Amino acid sequence: MSSEAKGLSRREREILEALYRLGRASAVEIREEMESPPSNTAVRTLLTILVDKGHVRFAQEGAKYIYEPVVPRDEMAKNVISGVVDTFFGGSIERVVATLVNSQESKLSDEQISRLEKIIEQAKREGK
Repeated sequence: MSSEAKGLSRREREILEALYRLGRASAVEIREEMESPPSNTAVRTLLTILVDKGHVRFAQEGAKYIYEPVVPRDEMAKNVISGVVDTFFGGSIERVVATLVNSQESKLSDEQISRLEKIIEQAKREGK
């Protein structure tokens, strides 16, 4: 897993996810965006940790600190997925796809299967 995705607790990931949805926000706004938020103090503490880890930056606007993510959402997603693939699937994309396709929860439509086939064909053409 990359350094961007390493060492994030569940709560840190929740805060980062809320911040990605909001773009830029105060600690109060981030807390309000969370489904089951911890206390205001906990959110502020976790934001400080995320700043220290280099995931979040802030600017002071009046009496408030406004936070924003450092790493773009799509880049963070790639880093996290890469870590999951390495950790749980031994680096095997085939095992990931097989697990997802064979899952009871993922009944793929014909349209979804067609899109996946196109992605695979494009990867073949590009030599990936």
